[in-house]
Amino acid sequence: MTDEPDIGIKLQHPRRSLGNRHRSQAEKFLKLKVDKKNIMWAEQNAKQSILYDFTNPDNWRLLIKIKIMSMDSIGIKLILEDLFIILGRDKKLLEQLNKINLIQSGEKLLEAAFNLDPLDPEEWWNKLGENDNEIEKFSNRLKSLDTRDPRSNILFSRRLEKLKTIGYEDLFLELSKYLLAQNPSNFEVWIELGKLHERRGEYDQAWFSYDQAQTHFPKSRSRDLFKKRMENKLDGHDIIPWKVPNIDMRIQFLRKMENLSNSIVTKDVEDGPKVIGITEKIDDMVNKNRISEAFFIVRRMAAEGDQEAKLLVDKLLGLMKNE
Repeated sequence: MTDEPDIGIKLQHPRRSLGNRHRSQAEKFLKLKVDKKNIMWAEQNAKQSILYDFTNPDNWRLLIKIKIMSMDSIGIKLILEDLFIILGRDKKLLEQLNKINLIQSGEKLLEAAFNLDPLDPEEWWNKLGENDNEIEKFSNRLKSLDTRDPRSNILFSRRLEKLKTIGYEDLFLELSKYLLAQNPSNFEVWIELGKLHERRGEYDQAWFSYDQAQTHFPKSRSRDLFKKRMENKLDGHDIIPWKVPNIDMRIQFLRKMENLSNSIVTKDVEDGPKVIGITEKIDDMVNKNRISEAFFIVRRMAAEGDQEAKLLVDKLLGLMKNE
């Protein structure tokens, strides 16, 4: 049996066929007699189309259209807010929605968002082009965005994958860590990061990446397979001897990710009451939606030998899996 369904559910990967099916159903209900019941069924199917495929702008367009038919300005606002979260919009833009007549301007705002920030990575790249200034702007913007939402993390990881295939490997290495600091459960990015480090002969960094990938998705066996590849190379005398990074190096790596996560997502978080134990501290961070930072903290402490932290690793993995 293939692992694809598990992967799709875990990372909320878009399933275009299901998205198209539900959008088609919604359109059929709209073609029937215009009454409250048919509009309700159309709306439910339109919502499902976005749930299954948030990367198709037609799914968003249809739901906005239905909300306008229903004169539901609050619903339009919630849809646009959800889209802006996926696109990594800042809070100031979200606040502006309170000052606009969304029944009149909802569709225009939606199209403006798609025009400025296409959901499709190919369209996004065509708009960006091989323009160093635009690429630098994107890089600076991504470093300040909140991409904790799994859909946002997937959207931007696809853009980084596009940059990597074009040849911007150094930028991929730099920016992917910003995504992973906020959503370490995105194991596919860890694997791509590991492959790139491995190809460059940066074997310690490759092991760190594969280790994270296998921690979040054990079925990938990425760390085990990498270790086996390295052992085979050693047997063939193709490379200099390599050993798994020691504890100090692992702790240093986890601390860097911990600090990066903290620098991105806690700028607006006020200090809460002082906490004493590690469990109390982690619970406080989870309540403040700082799960990624908490995860790197407990993994680092577990590597240092803290038994309480080892138990918390599994707890946080469960939380991230169910987000």
